[in-house]
Amino acid sequence: MAGPTAHFWQQRFDSNEIGWDRGGPSPQLLIWLNREELKPCRIAVPGCGSGWEVVELAKRGFDVTGIDYTAAAVEKTQALVGAQGLTAEVIQADVLNFQPDASFDAIYEQTCLCAIHPEHWLAYAQQLHRWLKPGGSLWVMYMQVIRATASEEGVIHGPPYHCDINAMRALFPEKTWTWPKPPYSKVVHPNLCHELAVRLVRK
Repeated sequence: MAGPTAHFWQQRFDSNEIGWDRGGPSPQLLIWLNREELKPCRIAVPGCGSGWEVVELAKRGFDVTGIDYTAAAVEKTQALVGAQGLTAEVIQADVLNFQPDASFDAIYEQTCLCAIHPEHWLAYAQQLHRWLKPGGSLWVMYMQVIRATASEEGVIHGPPYHCDINAMRALFPEKTWTWPKPPYSKVVHPNLCHELAVRLVRK
């Protein structure tokens, strides 16, 4: 399988090389929640990492399922949820194979897509579509990592992998998703990149 393995991510957690971790929930998630655009529902957080977003959603009354295929991430998320006295389901699974018992009303996708090798993006996008109920929302942060060797020489760099918005339109096509009109909110990321915040609706 192309791209980073569970062992790769486990080593990053073990050595505390987690530069993507803000130490708290994404500011864009807080904006969506505070504006009540994203309201309590059954929601999945694939690639939940340290669990900050899982905890924030659980605090606000969501029925949350966090998913990660790295044991350290699952343990950190479970510990954080427990320390807050909250309830959330945290599952160790590969998002490319995971199938929920019931469909989700929403998915919060932050750093999972950009951590998956582009060879597997289509399979992952199809998974997200399957997980959601018709009319369900995908609240997604598309990582923007502009590298000269990628744009000029075709080199694939990552993780994080650059989620070019044109590629994202092909990956999540209008045939199966409703897109809002740009421009999209730009969210600065700790690793000197930025994200584009978009809400897609499953058709």
